Amino acid sequence: MSVLLEYEKFTELFSEEGFEITEKQYAQFSAYAVALVEWNGKMNLTGITDPEGIAVKHFLDSILPLKFLDIPEGESIIDVGTGAGFPGVPVKIYRPGLKLTLLDSLNKRVNFLSAACGEANVEARFVHARAEEGGRNAAYREKFGAVFARAVAAMPVLAEYCLPFVKVGGIFAAMKGPSENYREGENAVKLLGGEIADVKEYALPGGDRRVLITVQKIKPTAEKYPRNGGQISKKPL
Repeated sequence: MSVLLEYEKFTELFSEEGFEITEKQYAQFSAYAVALVEWNGKMNLTGITDPEGIAVKHFLDSILPLKFLDIPEGESIIDVGTGAGFPGVPVKIYRPGLKLTLLDSLNKRVNFLSAACGEANVEARFVHARAEEGGRNAAYREKFGAVFARAVAAMPVLAEYCLPFVKVGGIFAAMKGPSENYREGENAVKLLGGEIADVKEYALPGGDRRVLITVQKIKPTAEKYPRNGGQISKKPL
């Protein structure tokens, strides 16, 4: 049994949202889906493993923000706390000219990402680190034109984890659910050198609501940020 929708159904689903998928890209999505389902039998990566769910809630959900973001060709992007590779891997498949880094705190997930991207012929750099460690590392701090996070953390917490990675002039794209009050993150964003530039509400084909909060980095992040993980969660900015 296939783990992904047939080519015609898959491409139609994406085309309806304005994304044209090539046969090569479909083959990459398919190979990644196979690896996701296989590895999910050995470790907990996702609760969504049916063909339509993978297509809509993993792949399409990951690239829909590209409708609203202007990311130059060749830009370096990072997916912070990428988990099973979303949104970073689908973004890279759809925009292969982007330079992708995937960061996750769990080594088992990083091993999966490396293997799955190999199977799907997706070029990426894999970093095993906690977000606050990566944000203090000179190799990654303020090195990215676009930072993605699809996470449940509240905006003040997520901003402190992610904005240190964004170079001045770049963006942080926070992919959130409909209940997010983005204004609660305005103070943290400002302290970290950013400003909320745009908020877009949209829905997946099945009706699930989404909010994309785009933060523009306007000045460097102060050296004292990010703090350690305990401080970030217990005393949000």
